[in-house]
Amino acid sequence: MNFSHLPTSRRAFLGMAAGSGLALAAGTGSTPVQAAKTQTSAKIVILGAGAGGASIANRLVDRLQGAHITIVDGRPQHWYQPGFTLIAAGLKPAGYSISSTEQWLPSGINYINEYAAEVDPDAQRVTTTGGTRLEYDYLIVATGLVLDWDAIDGFSLDQVGQNGLGAVYAGPEYAATTWRALDDFASRGGRAVFMRPTTDMKCAGAPIKYTFLTDDHLRRKGTRDASEVVYTTPGQALFSVPIVTEKLELIMRRQEVDVRRHHVLKAIDTSARIATFATPEGDVTLEYDFTNVVPPQRAPQVIRDSGLSWADRWTDQGWIEVDMATLRHKRYPNVFGIGDINGVPKGKTAASVKWHLPVVEDHLVSELGGREGTRTFNGYTSCPLITRVGRAMLIEFDYHDNLVRSFPGLVAPLEELWISWLMKEVALKATYNAMLRGRA
Repeated sequence: MNFSHLPTSRRAFLGMAAGSGLALAAGTGSTPVQAAKTQTSAKIVILGAGAGGASIANRLVDRLQGAHITIVDGRPQHWYQPGFTLIAAGLKPAGYSISSTEQWLPSGINYINEYAAEVDPDAQRVTTTGGTRLEYDYLIVATGLVLDWDAIDGFSLDQVGQNGLGAVYAGPEYAATTWRALDDFASRGGRAVFMRPTTDMKCAGAPIKYTFLTDDHLRRKGTRDASEVVYTTPGQALFSVPIVTEKLELIMRRQEVDVRRHHVLKAIDTSARIATFATPEGDVTLEYDFTNVVPPQRAPQVIRDSGLSWADRWTDQGWIEVDMATLRHKRYPNVFGIGDINGVPKGKTAASVKWHLPVVEDHLVSELGGREGTRTFNGYTSCPLITRVGRAMLIEFDYHDNLVRSFPGLVAPLEELWISWLMKEVALKATYNAMLRGRA
């Protein structure tokens, strides 16, 4: 592949990114052509003001006239979660991923800075933690997921940063604390242990990225020969897409990462630095000098108690029962899902949210206008999978594990490229912010 036409500097790439829209994904997630607003008096409640909630609120304000839109979220901070790995690699400060929730919300809506305490889809009502009762005609669930730290016996967030304990997923400040623990570990070397949970999870490639980034930092520090890097996986495969697993197996062998299969973290002794894993042969313990704990991930309890979850699938996780193509709830047709909360086979990434948005928008606005929506979600998931600082693979795939190429001729999906790295480090956040504004 000839890369002579690619920009050769960060500044040139930024200009190209701004002009071409390199980002979360290309194609069907783009901003729709503006049409006359649909007149409606519908009451629409959006649960969650993260990537999905803020973005759909902005899009609906642009498409509807007269709608009563309320967004409910108790967290005052908006977190740019794709940046957590960069923070935990020492490449960005914690503040890189922090902004205010309110700054991304459109004017003219009702923002309630509280969490949902109860959701009753039969009565079409949401009750907030402050006691506010909200009746709705349509409900959009965009709550994201929760990290089940309690499922790891012995783990406590207040121990992160001590005795080699990291927790990148916990938030921007924890990611920064994890970086300090990694850097301290890399100055001496030792054993680093990484894992992923048995549950579905946001950005399933993130634990692998951080494994490779740790390996890279050890090499830069000159302590890789004095170190052991262990990656544990709960099953046999390293990734849900077979061809990606094949590539990762090659990289793991090249980087001399010790892969332990059928290992599920169940407990951790932070003072002794011992992690205990359940395996088919019984419990196994691994001593570590540094580890990044990734807990099971589930739907928020308020959603699990609402009756919106699948009854026969993901019963331990609680994802909502939406149609995998339309993202409309199968039993409550006035309920839609966006983002991590959806019970679909693929799609727990920010890039997936970008492709959820036009589908939910189309079906909701079409119905309010007396039409039927036609847009569908094909399972698009994207992961800029970092293999070392300055190199990444842009992995894009759909429900059927087909590799999707947003930039044919520019990015080969299974090659470790500088340009794929720059998409992650430079272009992604600008497009994410545009998505929040309803413009991507």
